[in-house]
Amino acid sequence: MHAEPEPLTSRRGFFWVGAERVQHPAGTTVRGPMYVEWEEPVEVTKPYPMVLIHGGGGQGTDYLGTPDGRPGWTSMLVREGYTVYTVDRPGHGRAAYHPDVLGPMGPPFTFEFAHWLFMPPPEGPASHPLSHLHTQWPGTGPDDDIAEQLLAGTGPMIADFAAAHALEQSRFVELLDRIGPTIVVAHSAGGPAGWLIADARPDLVKALVAIEVMGPPFLDAAERGLSLAYGLTAAPLTYEPPLTDASDLERVTHELDDGRPPMVLQAEPPRRLANLAKVPIAVVTAPASPFIHFDEHIVRFLEQAGCDVDLVRLADHGVHGNGHGMMMEKNNRDALQVILDWVERRLPA
Repeated sequence: MHAEPEPLTSRRGFFWVGAERVQHPAGTTVRGPMYVEWEEPVEVTKPYPMVLIHGGGGQGTDYLGTPDGRPGWTSMLVREGYTVYTVDRPGHGRAAYHPDVLGPMGPPFTFEFAHWLFMPPPEGPASHPLSHLHTQWPGTGPDDDIAEQLLAGTGPMIADFAAAHALEQSRFVELLDRIGPTIVVAHSAGGPAGWLIADARPDLVKALVAIEVMGPPFLDAAERGLSLAYGLTAAPLTYEPPLTDASDLERVTHELDDGRPPMVLQAEPPRRLANLAKVPIAVVTAPASPFIHFDEHIVRFLEQAGCDVDLVRLADHGVHGNGHGMMMEKNNRDALQVILDWVERRLPA
């Protein structure tokens, strides 16, 4: 006889934050709410919950499960004793998007882009220099049903990044004010939300895990034809001395001789990131991702601004073969353990 499985959770539910009423010719509607799904174990053993923020075009399902049907990080964290809040950022997933209310949509998420970013190396010039190391994606490429499962859950982002970042900061501030101190985990284009939450509520963000993220520094990088706008110039952070405008931040471009994009740092003496400096930060990258080409850039920029930041590369911790979507890959539990180990070191019980 098989033993009854141990119960995974005692409670779960969902709610929305940011139910902002606005007027439309059709009547009164809601602008830019954020969907929040929560889950907690039978016995909560960790002192702080985790908030999981998905990347651009994705939704909270990126953490709830994998495209090939395996458990995702949400359930794994619940088994570790955490209360987990998994969100759909405004305009994504179950957080409805109407362009009359949120503004124009950006381009759709394509199989070609997903192949470059998430999947085994494409043939030809679209490959990036480390793509041959990518062995952990659960599918074979853009023509299988796993790729279809990934793309079916994606959608466009708000075309105006400035408006999107400001909206996300507002919604996450409301969430943290409601749930209290937490650990924030942000991925990819969800990275700006992570920086902006920690900037607005450094007393409530006990740690920030920035996985394969966009920004800071303030830089536009072109990698194999893809424009990665990973600056926050439209939604500036809190600096000392204060900035009157993001364009006032003096920067110096350092050309690198190893093929990576230029490193953009502040001119000396640098301004301090007054609020982010209060939050322990992990910048997490995978060995087969194009984002590893500028992970050091982000860390150096944060260090220069007085932040307490660690560069956490999976390969340095014995976890190999991962690309940009580590939470969806075959060894997603191993990748998560690297992050949990960092959290335990930085926030001992």
